[in-house]
Amino acid sequence: METSLRYGGDSKTLRIHAKEKIPISPNSICQIQGELDTKLGAPTFVHGLIRYFHPESSASLGVGLRYNKRDKLHYHVRGKKAFPVTADKLFNFHVKGRCNIDEELKQFDYSAATEFVWNIFDVKKSQDVRIKLGYDVIDKTSYLQVRENNWTFNLDQNRRWNVRHTKWFENACGLDPFPLKSNVWSMSTIGQVMI
Repeated sequence: METSLRYGGDSKTLRIHAKEKIPISPNSICQIQGELDTKLGAPTFVHGLIRYFHPESSASLGVGLRYNKRDKLHYHVRGKKAFPVTADKLFNFHVKGRCNIDEELKQFDYSAATEFVWNIFDVKKSQDVRIKLGYDVIDKTSYLQVRENNWTFNLDQNRRWNVRHTKWFENACGLDPFPLKSNVWSMSTIGQVMI
């Protein structure tokens, strides 16, 4: 299980996030996640998703349900495709998109982004870094993410920011929660994919 503490400059509240990935088949998982707002003392959202990975094309597709207090229940579809820029797959170009659909199938909420992702191993002993520079096509905003082992910092061009501290617990299947070195995003093992 992956748990994280999240704090954002816009909300000024600490949120506790938990995510579990349960293998279903060699190329698919059931991903369950939720978040608790410590200020409200109530869940922000609960989300269940079936994700399929296509290792040969470095692509993934997810379909599921999401519930939150504001929008209630809605359907969720997301996809991602990675294009290696370098032969060692440490520098990639990603195209990704999401669509949320209300339960009456009347309102659609889209997001789409492109991003360059650079994985740097052993910056210092046992210190790995991932840098993402992306552009949200729908909101027309650029963003930056810097991840160092358990810490993640996100910033966009509108000066919105958040910081996360994540702790992984090895699940019953023995899946590696932070697989940068083990597969370099090859999507060869479901438990070793971070999307």
